[in-house]
Amino acid sequence: MTLLRKKRIFYILIGFMLVLSLYVIRVVWIQLVSARVSISASGMTMNELAVRQREEGIELDPGRGQFLDRNGYPLTGSTVWVPVLFPVKDLPDTVQVTEVADLLGVSAEELKQKWSKLQYPYLWQESDGKAPLVLSSEAAEQWTQISGFKILPYMRRYLEEESGKQWLGYVSQRPDYIRSLQGQKNNRTIPLTMQVGSSGLERTFDHFLRGVGSTRAAFTVDGQKRPLFGLGLRLKSVNDRYYPLSVRTTVDRTIQQRLESLTEQMDIREGAIVVLDAVQGDVVAMVSRPFFNPRQIDLKQGNWSNHAVKAAIPGSIFKTVIAAAALEEGVASPSETFHCSGHYSKYGLSCWKEGGHGTITLKQAFAQSCNIVFATLGERLTAASIERTADKLGIGRTVGWYAPSDRGGSALRQIDQEEAGTVFAKGIQPDGGVRAQTSLGQRDVKLSPLQAANMVVTLLHGGSVTSPRLVQDIYFKNGTRMLEFSPKYHPSIYGAISPSTARTLLSWMEEVVKKGTGRSLLNATWNLAGKSGTSQVVSAGVPLNHQWFIGYGPVEQPRYAVAVLVENRREGAPHQATELFRRVMDILAGRFPK
Repeated sequence: MTLLRKKRIFYILIGFMLVLSLYVIRVVWIQLVSARVSISASGMTMNELAVRQREEGIELDPGRGQFLDRNGYPLTGSTVWVPVLFPVKDLPDTVQVTEVADLLGVSAEELKQKWSKLQYPYLWQESDGKAPLVLSSEAAEQWTQISGFKILPYMRRYLEEESGKQWLGYVSQRPDYIRSLQGQKNNRTIPLTMQVGSSGLERTFDHFLRGVGSTRAAFTVDGQKRPLFGLGLRLKSVNDRYYPLSVRTTVDRTIQQRLESLTEQMDIREGAIVVLDAVQGDVVAMVSRPFFNPRQIDLKQGNWSNHAVKAAIPGSIFKTVIAAAALEEGVASPSETFHCSGHYSKYGLSCWKEGGHGTITLKQAFAQSCNIVFATLGERLTAASIERTADKLGIGRTVGWYAPSDRGGSALRQIDQEEAGTVFAKGIQPDGGVRAQTSLGQRDVKLSPLQAANMVVTLLHGGSVTSPRLVQDIYFKNGTRMLEFSPKYHPSIYGAISPSTARTLLSWMEEVVKKGTGRSLLNATWNLAGKSGTSQVVSAGVPLNHQWFIGYGPVEQPRYAVAVLVENRREGAPHQATELFRRVMDILAGRFPK
């Protein structure tokens, strides 16, 4: 053998060994690394995909974290029993099929037709096909085993079909959103089919709520996806010590439910109720009308939108801002007298009281909600001073709890869809007429019920603007606390109103109930204080009213600040908001028996 030939054989062997080494390295890489890395849009690893190819199943629990109320009671997540059909080689006998059919509320023939054609597990649905059929726990316990039919535990996310908890939100499939997360820091690959938060707390806390795996009922199949009937059914779940997490809100479930029922009793069709803890400014209850069904979202209908954080024309409750501005700027004193003839000499404005209030002080004008006095104040004030004072009271800007960076490194705004509202429209010259109308809470002024309730809390805190929380902390599965969201203030860039001005306005709110437009509240359980408001709006060419009432109670030791809004009432209708406010406060008072 020549030297040249020996070299050729040597190089061939070296090349062969190199190729073989590359194959070995690749196999080792696949086994040790790639097999444990998500490689598909589903977020599964190669190992998981290999197993998943050999099985079919149905998801019973997505493993998503749950919401709790302030006392630890669940707001989402209830385990129910549901019937599931699995493909079978041969249907059970006629007696057993009839038993199953009776349980499901269908004929035996209808069940046979459905069952015999199954290729995948089927979660039996209600007659309308919109939700799984829920069976009683007694039925689940007493049911005998039938091949291909199981009654299994199923995690139903939302406890009610219709509610006013739009702040809680809903989940849906959002593949475009999930794609946008891929590649971001601290975001593991998640399945494109996973349901994620689309609104409310479900959206703002979505990255905390995503679990680490689902619970599935699965059976083995062959290469053609045909069931291998001898291997039985398996329940597969992830047993993790820390996940899923629990998010504890500031809401009191009992109060929330009672206020939702109250709006039903009073036939409130559009509007909102916001109850804040007077001490910390936390959201205790937040009801939005009309109700929505988180299981069946109609985006065009819009019921999922939270009226408690949407800005609306406030009417006379905005006189609280004007009164504060007048006192802060020194353009009027509490004892100054005005004359109300019922008509303002300019701009075509008039008072709600026919014939006017006559000679009246500023304090009395606030209690009687005199339009003429406040139009006068609007002309005395500058637009800048009105906007500054509004900002100092948390109006014209969002006030919900916010942190520029949470534990995941991104900004966190707890309250979804919160609107900042307006005082003056951009591009409008705020002349005397504009300021006069603005001072009555009309024209371009808009604020939300959340802002209105928080303005009352601000006064109770001596002028310091609080930042309402909806969530107070997050817990691991084992019960240890992962994260706390401490109460905080949300000061204005212009500073704060003086404590003396805040005290004056609170005392004037007492006068509203004692001698003014809120006298019907004198028969409430607690001594109350507040301010009424009625704003003129037009809907589909029809003139209507928004009715407001904001206030606090009990006067002696304030526990709650409340804002109620009843939207789109016909002109001249009784002031339903005042009655709603009283009944809300009576419910709250019932929590503290004498």
